[in-house]
Amino acid sequence: MDYDQLKQDIIDYSKTIGIDKIGFTTASTFEEMRIRLIKQQELNYQSGFEEKDIEKRVNPSLLLDQPKSIISIALAYPSKMKERVTSKKGARRGIFCRASWGTDYHVVLRDRLSKLEKYIMERVPDALCKSMVDTGELVDRAVAQRAGVGWSAKNCAIITPEFGSYVYLGEMITNLPLSPDTPMEDQCGECNKCIDACPTGALIQGGQLDAQRCIAFQTQTKGFLAEEFREKLGNRIYGCDTCQTICPKNKGMDFHNHIEMEPDPEIAKPLLVPLLTISNKEFKEKYGHISGSWRGKKPIQRNAIIALAHFKEESAVTDIIGVMKNDPRPVIRGTAAWALGKIGGSESKQALVAISNSETDPEVLQEMQDALAHLSS
Repeated sequence: MDYDQLKQDIIDYSKTIGIDKIGFTTASTFEEMRIRLIKQQELNYQSGFEEKDIEKRVNPSLLLDQPKSIISIALAYPSKMKERVTSKKGARRGIFCRASWGTDYHVVLRDRLSKLEKYIMERVPDALCKSMVDTGELVDRAVAQRAGVGWSAKNCAIITPEFGSYVYLGEMITNLPLSPDTPMEDQCGECNKCIDACPTGALIQGGQLDAQRCIAFQTQTKGFLAEEFREKLGNRIYGCDTCQTICPKNKGMDFHNHIEMEPDPEIAKPLLVPLLTISNKEFKEKYGHISGSWRGKKPIQRNAIIALAHFKEESAVTDIIGVMKNDPRPVIRGTAAWALGKIGGSESKQALVAISNSETDPEVLQEMQDALAHLSS
């Protein structure tokens, strides 16, 4: 078997199935990443969503028998909408981050990896392959960096020269001995714009993230949002793009290479008020195909209430009062109370006083009392 020719054939085939960039690396252990992950764990910087076994995240031999290589792929996604909708008084809108525009990227990348696997198996029937996207064990960024797809940037993203950091990553471990590509050198230099711009200071230093403080992580939690994060949320209802949009390497980067990734403006930037009372069925029908729906509607609804407070949207007061009075979930009722305190007005104050008399949940009651105190002051 001429493995150099096979590698070139894989590269050529990848271009025919919509893979924008491909790189190859060895299946050796990611020693530097192990050190970083241990440090993350010691500092309690991890999100809790990732694989908990650090060895599985850095050692490919625990995931596939006698691996020889890892193939890293990248697909570029849009940074701008072709059609735009406007958020205005009386019709305020929230925003899903760019990584949640279009069809769930897990689905799109698994499709490309599945086609790539099929091609490899046709060429080498006894080949072993294991593919993964984001929720797999390996650290996508570590694989992509070592495979020469891009460099690991200070904003904790992979930046490619061709597409900036607006790329989805996936990888395939295989027992085929494919020659590795050269890792890409860091090109961030002295630039610290992403670190300076992070709304919550989650980027502790170049390449280190306190996920617990990251707005993107906070938008996905299901409990009450801490006050400091409510104030920073703005109109984000899922994810955060600040460290990408501020990056000079992303200037002018906007690619529309994949129809599945094209955003529907009414979904990517939805009206906020209708989200407050959307049913589970309606939510799944409208948003179920995007990655931002994976935690269900509760975090999205909580964030939508906070966004309305951010806008001080007086026209939404009646709807928020309805939520505070009727929603069965304490987090949603309590967040609605907080929002009324922020928006203000006599209608908000009267509702807080009246409904607090029948509220039994202690956390919700505290939110109501805090909101009333805020209005009084």
